Amino acid sequence: MNYLISQINELRNSEIKGVIDKRLQKFSSVPRDFSSLFRELAFCILTAGTSAELGLKTIEHLGDTLFSGSQEEIQEKLKEIYRFHTIRAGYLYEARNNFEKIDMANPDIRNDLVKNIKGIGMKEASHFLRNIGFSNYAIIDFHIIDVLVKNNLIEKPKTLTVKKYSEVEGILKGLAAKLGMSLGELDLYLWYMETGKVLK
Repeated sequence: MNYLISQINELRNSEIKGVIDKRLQKFSSVPRDFSSLFRELAFCILTAGTSAELGLKTIEHLGDTLFSGSQEEIQEKLKEIYRFHTIRAGYLYEARNNFEKIDMANPDIRNDLVKNIKGIGMKEASHFLRNIGFSNYAIIDFHIIDVLVKNNLIEKPKTLTVKKYSEVEGILKGLAAKLGMSLGELDLYLWYMETGKVLK
């Protein structure tokens, strides 16, 4: 863990810190209106199993159809640039209708999202919450797993069950505490280490 801490501290003393700080500031300034929040949720649904770049591109491509289109209209737009157009169109349409059930003040909001929104698991719920300013959730994808495995902090899991997700999140919490940063900030540094990018 010490080597990983030293790597992250090196990055904190580089120009990348400014990029990450700006991104975190952007996350915390997302308005709490329906369209802003739902757009972020839709991005996380579309990014799952694909990439952040494709998620961003697809959100832009959908435009107002995301908010006002029927399931069929959403699917037709998705079909033009997105592989999983049938199932994700259903997820987006249902999520739009069920989003009002989500209480943003609920201290158990992540589990609330997983329970009520199809297409949202622990990772996607954490991703959404981080992107709207909640900094105490870990987004555990294969990039983060790879960093932890390389640094002998975990063995590579065969599957990421809810229990395993919580275990890995606990390790990341310990790392974040040693660094004096939030899980949301740590994720951006770890992601940058693996990909050379700072994305949503």
